[in-house]
Amino acid sequence: MRGLALACHPGPTIAVTAFVTAVAWSAGRNPAGCLLVAATILTGHLSIGWSNDAIDAARDTIVNRQDKPVVRGLVSRRTLAVAAGIMLVVTIPVSLANGIAAGLMHLLFVACAWAYNLGLKSTVISWLPYALAFGALPSFVTLGTAGTWAPWWATVATALLGVGAHLANVVPDLADDLATGVRGWPQRLGRYARLLAPLPLALATGLLVIAPAGPVGVVGWIALVVVAVLLAVILLWRNAPFVVTIAVAAVSIITLVIRGDALT
Repeated sequence: MRGLALACHPGPTIAVTAFVTAVAWSAGRNPAGCLLVAATILTGHLSIGWSNDAIDAARDTIVNRQDKPVVRGLVSRRTLAVAAGIMLVVTIPVSLANGIAAGLMHLLFVACAWAYNLGLKSTVISWLPYALAFGALPSFVTLGTAGTWAPWWATVATALLGVGAHLANVVPDLADDLATGVRGWPQRLGRYARLLAPLPLALATGLLVIAPAGPVGVVGWIALVVVAVLLAVILLWRNAPFVVTIAVAAVSIITLVIRGDALT
């Protein structure tokens, strides 16, 4: 059980589940609806995290990734593969329970993540699954709540957050990835990936704070300042932890939630 818990990539899984559920609540979902949103995102992310570690088990073993439960012997590759398959099956009806259109948006998210795990991570378009997947999340919320598509700025902003997260997440593992033949977009950029990562994150924050109707307000300006500091950390700290990127997304989305029904 410990191996399964660690292999699901708990940080991103908990963060994305909490963020999307909070946005759903802000957009008008009732408590039962918010629980359904949480269950949807959680089951999808469990399938993504477990499949990622199962598929990468051989590469992780070659470079002795001690942060990986498979390498440490806490869980077998087969167990992860079976668990990922079960969660993939479970997330389909759970997603569609939000409504057909909303469910398809979440299943697009899951499909993009699986495509990344299965091979796109080693291509020059490794950023595309992140952009499509995270760009679909606002419409997953709005289609399941109000039956409408999300505003353009929300779709573009979350797509940019996804691209920024992709860059920031890969930077600490560049050497290990190159040693095992993974040559996605960040690996091809090399050291420039760390310098580029703040750009999509900054653009995303600007859109989420400025684009919604109404004045930016004190909260919006504070958010911009906080994110500027966090982006400087990503830029200056060579191995800045992925949690800093999650913090950038958290500040942006919390600002959106505080501003109320901006999505609807």
